[in-house]
Amino acid sequence: MKKTYDKSNASKIPYDQLSPRTLESVIEEFVTRDGTDYGEMDVPLQRKVDQVKRHLKSGQAIILFDESTQTCNIVSKDDPLVKELLK
Repeated sequence: MKKTYDKSNASKIPYDQLSPRTLESVIEEFVTRDGTDYGEMDVPLQRKVDQVKRHLKSGQAIILFDESTQTCNIVSKDDPLVKELLK
């Protein structure tokens, strides 16, 4: 199933405007979702969280909030759908 983003329902959430606890919770929920398997090696949860934090801090990833589903997603800023959304 291909993910789409609706400009009228999605908003970019600056990671640095979330409290540390909220940011940690958003990232933990993201990395423990079905379909976020990191391959054959078992990667500890904290390492996954730290990797995502680094991507957010470097600007390689962003947090999107979808108002229609009331969910957050962490996506690559290079995703063509995200680029179109953020225009």
